[in-house]
Amino acid sequence: MTRTESEQKQKQLKQRQSRSSNMAIESQPSSIDPRSGFCNSNSIFYSKREFTPHPPNPNLDVTTFISSHAHHGDIAFLDASTGRHLTFSDVWLALDSVASSLSDMGVRKGDVILLLSPNSIFFPVVSLAVMSLGAVISTTNPINTAREIAKQIADSKPIIAFTTRQLVHKLAESSLRIVILDEHQSIPAVRNARIVATLEEMLKKQPSGDGRVRDLVNQDDTATLLYSSGTTGMSKGVVTSHRSLIAMVQIRLVRSRGNEGEHRFLCTVPMFHVYGLAGFALALLASGTTVVILPKYDMHDMLSAIEKYRITSIPVVPPILAALVNSADRILSKYDLSSLQLVSNGGLWMRGLPVMKGYFRNAEATASTLDSEGWLKTGDLCYIDDDGFIFVVYRLKELIKYKGYQVPPAELEALLVTHPEISDAAVVPIPDKEVGQYPMAYVVKTAGSNLSVGAVMDFVTAQVAPYKRIRRVAFVASIPKSATGKTLRKNLMQLATTSKL
Repeated sequence: MTRTESEQKQKQLKQRQSRSSNMAIESQPSSIDPRSGFCNSNSIFYSKREFTPHPPNPNLDVTTFISSHAHHGDIAFLDASTGRHLTFSDVWLALDSVASSLSDMGVRKGDVILLLSPNSIFFPVVSLAVMSLGAVISTTNPINTAREIAKQIADSKPIIAFTTRQLVHKLAESSLRIVILDEHQSIPAVRNARIVATLEEMLKKQPSGDGRVRDLVNQDDTATLLYSSGTTGMSKGVVTSHRSLIAMVQIRLVRSRGNEGEHRFLCTVPMFHVYGLAGFALALLASGTTVVILPKYDMHDMLSAIEKYRITSIPVVPPILAALVNSADRILSKYDLSSLQLVSNGGLWMRGLPVMKGYFRNAEATASTLDSEGWLKTGDLCYIDDDGFIFVVYRLKELIKYKGYQVPPAELEALLVTHPEISDAAVVPIPDKEVGQYPMAYVVKTAGSNLSVGAVMDFVTAQVAPYKRIRRVAFVASIPKSATGKTLRKNLMQLATTSKL
């Protein structure tokens, strides 16, 4: 890319950021349906929620914003497996010590810090400490291989990594300075690993206060560099600003208004994912809510934690919800879950301050996802009811094109799992010269089932239009899913084209 082209790209990015900054104060058209939020003049649905002004101070980082909110909470983060917890005052003292240590290690604004760890009570501490300095936190999936992590390191160029004793070997060839997160553990001897400190040592450091080197942080500065799961191709670095994170925190603060009292959220989602990081590591801290953390998802551990810690709210992805429903009677007879509280099709585009700035060093992917006016094309097909609620139907990119017909995999998957001998299923498109694509089903049978391929096809054929019929079936032990519960269709499509199933 030439210098002129690079300058033009930077100019376009700044224009997009400027538009994002002003979105919240745009005047809304007068012709909006008060019930649904739909505007006939421009065919856009507007939020019916009360307008929340964004902090006007341009020099504001998300850590400072969170710390400025008064609340009445006691325990901030609690480890469900050990009972170890951090009070809100513990969090801020620990954060200040870690930030001071990082500053002494030469971390400055714009530097990238890698965080390779399962969920823990110190995940939020490290993340907020990094962002308070204007540095960028880049998380990665603990189950990634050393090779996959090396690719992210090569792309994001971090200068320091935080990780655990169990995972440090994955960074052995990186030459990064490494900080070990585990408490009460000696520094492990790992060949080639450049371990320079432990979190425990950092926590003993007296905060340097005004002596700490802190660069001025702007709301539009990059706060996080998280990487996509790669379900549609190569993993991409997703750039998110402090402004976006502040907006996400504000959403939680607005939702918690008038809902005082002791609330306990169970974090079952990975904190290396934007939902886990923004929602559980950051936003709930601002509202004074206790977050009970599962190091990793396990059905028994989740249910036991709900009962033991009297959890009031949990996030559940569809596969977990399906498992709960399928075993509802057994679960309710074994666990006390009484503390839990009940809480037209088209492509969904969204615009607002929480939307990402773009993909890291990937202008092509950014242009295909964000339009010139800042609209994010989610890739979801949805409908909005008369009361303005959004219902996601399926992913546009996952539609199977059979002889010009569109076949939604989610519809066939929902049908398949109603069979008493099918515990899970995934449907993927298989290329075909004559019909374009046809649906293939990967099926997980229940224990002891003798279900045949023909029986599966007959079951579907009897209940769908001819163009939606399953044309091929393979039985597998499990359906591959990402840490957030998304079916990894790309993996299944590769399996279909490379195996002789």
